[in-house]
Amino acid sequence: MSPTVANSEAAILSRTIRPEQGDLSADAAKSLLSLSLPDSDQRRAQDLSAKASDGVLTQPEELELDNYRAVGRLLELMKSKARLSLQKAQVA
Repeated sequence: MSPTVANSEAAILSRTIRPEQGDLSADAAKSLLSLSLPDSDQRRAQDLSAKASDGVLTQPEELELDNYRAVGRLLELMKSKARLSLQKAQVA
């Protein structure tokens, strides 16, 4: 694996959050699963994605969309860990 891939934002977040370890309490997991972008941010991210698909995204908008993507990745990792934690709690 190249150093660039090994130290990408997604890779660093994954190593930090360790979504494959379901070691959260049930309460913590449920709290994480309740997190989501506000409707206004979801609409903005969708608008920016549509502009990107159309090829009309400005450079500042591209940076903004990258920010939404980064937050989305973080939420995905946290929620993955939360779901696994709840599954393990049900088995135990």
